[in-house]
Amino acid sequence: MSQTLPEPTSNAAAISDDHQLSRQLSLRDLVLSQVLTVVGSSWVGLAAGLGHAQTLVWIFSFAVLYAPMAVIVYYLNREMPLEGGLYVWARRAFGDTAGFLIAWNIWAYGLFVIAFLLFQLPSEFSFMIGPSAAWIPDSHYVVLPTLAILLAALALTAVRGLALGKWIHNISGTAMMTAFALLIAAPFWAYFHHLPIHYTPFELHLPSHDPTSLALIGQIIFAASGLEYIAIMAGESKSPSRNIGLSIIIASPIIIIMFILGTASVLAFHELTHSTINYIAPIPQTLRLAFGDNALGTFFARLVIFLLQIRILGAASFIFTGVTRLPMTAGWDHLIPEWFSRLHPRYRTPTNSVLFSSIFIASLIVLGSAGAHAAQAFNLLNNASNEFYSLAYLAMFAIPLVGAKLLRNRIPLWVAALSAVGFLATLFTFFLNAYPFDTGTPPLPFAVKIVVVTLIVNAVGYAFYRLRNKPKPQSKNMTPSF
Repeated sequence: MSQTLPEPTSNAAAISDDHQLSRQLSLRDLVLSQVLTVVGSSWVGLAAGLGHAQTLVWIFSFAVLYAPMAVIVYYLNREMPLEGGLYVWARRAFGDTAGFLIAWNIWAYGLFVIAFLLFQLPSEFSFMIGPSAAWIPDSHYVVLPTLAILLAALALTAVRGLALGKWIHNISGTAMMTAFALLIAAPFWAYFHHLPIHYTPFELHLPSHDPTSLALIGQIIFAASGLEYIAIMAGESKSPSRNIGLSIIIASPIIIIMFILGTASVLAFHELTHSTINYIAPIPQTLRLAFGDNALGTFFARLVIFLLQIRILGAASFIFTGVTRLPMTAGWDHLIPEWFSRLHPRYRTPTNSVLFSSIFIASLIVLGSAGAHAAQAFNLLNNASNEFYSLAYLAMFAIPLVGAKLLRNRIPLWVAALSAVGFLATLFTFFLNAYPFDTGTPPLPFAVKIVVVTLIVNAVGYAFYRLRNKPKPQSKNMTPSF
């Protein structure tokens, strides 16, 4: 059991202020960022793949992972509203090594997610324009310069700080809610036009017991994760001990409605038209099915793709912000070189961390574009990124159970019980994430590759930590001081 003790809560604000960060995020910004981070457009397609069991699976996932996540983030942030979020919580609960590895896994997850999000944009753009733009995603002469410009824009925005970045995140969160509003309204449009649609968002059916359904369930359980990510920027939030918890309370019903009603719309229109669900772009596909393959349907489909592109850019910007803050806070704690913690003299942002993360993401983009074998390596790393995030969640849920005693004593027993549920649910998804939900991928080789990549990435992180933080030998001839 860890004997690492958390610093007193009363010192939290002073600790953050010592690093002179600019507090930019209001409650409104936090709520919109929660929606932006948690809600992804592809999840409603994956959940619709479960058929009419989707509502029961969503309710189950909210009960076993989302609710424990929301409660534990609320309490841990209240105790330690510090820049770094989960990294700081884990370090105070389990010590430097565990804290560093948690930050390493979140950082690796964020880098691969950003690269993947940027890779989506050329395909989304070509889908929005139509068949005449189908050549764009395969053209390196268009894709690589475009992604380079977008990455440079993300880096410059990160250097400028949340005074600018929060508006990008707010607009993106609003765009995401607008896209879902159109999706949720589509069945009522169908009813008004007397289409024989079977829209039943609150039916409760048990899912199938086949391996594909279980893999989809594992995906859906972890779909609503991400509430803790905003805590990485607690030092840049106004009244973080109050507002981050309040943002969870406000955003949660919005998130739940978007997921359940959005999935029901996707399922209803695909049953009506007997079409196959497009797991990559289920919302534009559903709106085209809803409004017809005519001028109106094309307009709404293109509008939603445009809104989702805004969401992708905003999500990439938000995750990038968190990715650059983790090395900064680890540098404050002297776990990595303090070079990562140097702040811009005017904007108070970690410019060196921004530069380093940008170079790493650029390398991933090049890897994903450098031929078939490199693309397979990129896809494998991207698939394994969910395992990195799952490891971080396992540590988060373990804090009230086996973390530092002084911290555990300040967390109610019922929160610890919920954390045990969340830990088991995360462990379940950790194993299911190694199973492909598409029937065309051989399960065993896929699982072996995911497990090996996860182990290698963590071994590299641990080796880096040990090289950087070697135990200092004590001198045998030390003269005692009085």
